[in-house]
Amino acid sequence: MKSELVKPIHLARRAVVYIRQSTTHQVVTNQESLRLQYALRQRAIELGWPEAGIDVIDADLGISGASAAQRSGFKELVGRVGLNEVGLILSIDVTRLARNCSDWYPLLDICGLHGCLIADRDGVYDPGSANGRLLLGLKGTISELELHTIRSRLTAGLLAKAERGELALTLPIGLVRDPSGVVVKDPNLEVQERLELLFETILKLRTVAKVMREFNHRGLELPRRNRHGDLHWARATTSAVAAILKNPAYAGAFVYGRTRLRKPLDGRSPTKAPKPIEQWRIIVKDRYPAYIAWQSYEKIRDIISDNRAEYMRNKTRGAPREGELLLQGIAWCGRCGHKMYARYKGGAEYVCNHLRSHQGLPACQYIRARRVDAAVAQAFLTALAPAEIDALSCARRAQQQAYKAMQSGAEQQLERRQYEAALAERQFNRVDPDNRLVAAELERRWEVALKEVRVAEEALARLKSPQAIAQITIGNKALNDKVVRLSGRLPEIWTDPSTTDAKRKALLRCLIDKVILDREHDVVRMRIVWRGGAVTDIEVKMRVNSVADLTQGAEMRERVLELARAKMHDDEIAAMLTSEGHRSPNCPDKVLPITVQRIRLHAGLKGLTEQRTRWRHSTDLLSAQQLAGVLNIPVNWLYVQIRQERLLIDRHPSGAHLFSNTSRVIEAVRKLRNHELDHLDLRITEPHEEGHQHA
Repeated sequence: MKSELVKPIHLARRAVVYIRQSTTHQVVTNQESLRLQYALRQRAIELGWPEAGIDVIDADLGISGASAAQRSGFKELVGRVGLNEVGLILSIDVTRLARNCSDWYPLLDICGLHGCLIADRDGVYDPGSANGRLLLGLKGTISELELHTIRSRLTAGLLAKAERGELALTLPIGLVRDPSGVVVKDPNLEVQERLELLFETILKLRTVAKVMREFNHRGLELPRRNRHGDLHWARATTSAVAAILKNPAYAGAFVYGRTRLRKPLDGRSPTKAPKPIEQWRIIVKDRYPAYIAWQSYEKIRDIISDNRAEYMRNKTRGAPREGELLLQGIAWCGRCGHKMYARYKGGAEYVCNHLRSHQGLPACQYIRARRVDAAVAQAFLTALAPAEIDALSCARRAQQQAYKAMQSGAEQQLERRQYEAALAERQFNRVDPDNRLVAAELERRWEVALKEVRVAEEALARLKSPQAIAQITIGNKALNDKVVRLSGRLPEIWTDPSTTDAKRKALLRCLIDKVILDREHDVVRMRIVWRGGAVTDIEVKMRVNSVADLTQGAEMRERVLELARAKMHDDEIAAMLTSEGHRSPNCPDKVLPITVQRIRLHAGLKGLTEQRTRWRHSTDLLSAQQLAGVLNIPVNWLYVQIRQERLLIDRHPSGAHLFSNTSRVIEAVRKLRNHELDHLDLRITEPHEEGHQHA
């Protein structure tokens, strides 16, 4: 029956039937609702529109009406109403048009302005009239409230199920549901052991990239799910490895709310971003069969997070890289509290230039790295010495376990590929020889499977080679003997050229969390923060350019001038200043006589003219110069005989060649000078050779 609201002015324009279903699932399953919506064409005909004047807009099937952002059909409808092309909008219910008042009321305004009617199953409404606007406004408000009610009811049920850990989320590879819905481990033993090997390898290598390279080097593939959810094996990638390592389901935990929607500022569609573990909404532990313990999972997440080189935002240290600076990623400025960067240009040093880079302020400090690194390394080796034997033994056992796991994975991979090759052979043998198209394809698959078998055999052969076995297999007794022999050798291993810089940094980070540096004149104050919270404070004396740059430079200068005026020799002044705690600019632990001389000469003071020997020794010893004076011979002749090893003598710890002041030694040197002896051995600690004169 034709409505009284329909007028010729409306019939002159087109009628539009708007069709929408909220989800794709409803489009597939709720076919009756679709039939009712498409049947609205007949309703338009009954209202007086010819069949040729009726359009259907169904571009929004499977899209929610909560927003108009992604609904191209709704946007087309509004545009056509604005162009005065539409006289009637038909929908099975106004909720199909919009469930958001911010979209619904602008549509009513446009329809009322251009005289467009809106119709549903209950009647025809004129948005331009007061009564029609009131009814349509109430329907729109109820529609928005209904959406909120439905969403709240569904969300509450979903969260209640998630809090019990019974929500059926998509399971990662390695976990499956049995026919009763209980989650169990994948019955494929190769999948189980490959995942266990992956978790063991990350705890040993400590970076995702190294794990990826290790698996690809060994020829071991990772189990993955394809787009249909089926198992397939693929080459390891960093994203695949990280996805497995970060998934809490492998630790036996059901987790809901690991991600949040992030809306870009450029207006693009929202994307999912991971939340920190402390912000996860629901965690139900021990819900799934676990591949690793929860503590191991948290440790792996900390390792991966710490390896991210986002220093200032995440306060991470970054993965240890090659480069001689030991404190890369763990050095912090003691003045401004920002991360210090490792710089190699112009000499290895630690630089705090955060304020300079971000605010244009002067850099806080520059600290040369050599002495700082040496002090930190010494503190590390001192702390590690008591546990050295246990650490070496545990490392060896871990290496053996990793080798066995690698070998087991290679054997399982070979077994799987042999089965695939046998299956391809059986399929080829069953095909009709006359069906050449199918036979050719099956033959190609068989050849590919045989090639994969050969690759797996070669990888297993490399693991079982004598060289690999010789590096790994050591008996228990031999292992204990080796560990005992290595006791105390950690400093030697640390300085060994074969130990890379990255390995030294990785060792350092096992005990040290961070090092805070603060330089004041010639002293760098370091605070080593150990894992566990213990703190060690160390002062390192740095090399400076002049005495004025020393902390006690002015005091030392006054003291030097005072002692020089007291007629003391430079070496005596240097020894006294050293005992008082002073030092030279380029020497960390003592005052050099040359420093005293320069201070004295700069002040215009002359030194004592008395001849002094370079080394001081007791009166029962003669220096080379003194012995040459006694024998009345050139002193250079003695040095030539020592250099040519015709005269053998022990060298004094000070570096001087000293002779006993006895007549026997003096006479023996005289005979050597007169060619009565070919060689003379004056050594005390080593036995003389036969045929040589020994005094």
